[in-house]
Amino acid sequence: MKIIHYPNLKTVLMIESTLKKANKLLTREQLKKKLPKKIMHQTLNIILEYLEQSGKILDGRKGILWIYNPSPKLEQAIKKGVEV
Repeated sequence: MKIIHYPNLKTVLMIESTLKKANKLLTREQLKKKLPKKIMHQTLNIILEYLEQSGKILDGRKGILWIYNPSPKLEQAIKKGVEV
């Protein structure tokens, strides 16, 4: 994919905030409708790819879901957990 222009931080934060508040699975079209400003489809895809690579969202066939949880208790439980 050839990137014409990269998104700015304000746009990334706008999408992060919208996904956090949703608390449910959203399609790309539903996400676009919930955003306070219009966004180009390519820009949205770049941001979603970044968020998925950084472990903040899951982007599947049925939609996008915010999964990031910075809870220190969760982090400790994961570290103490036993891998099966």
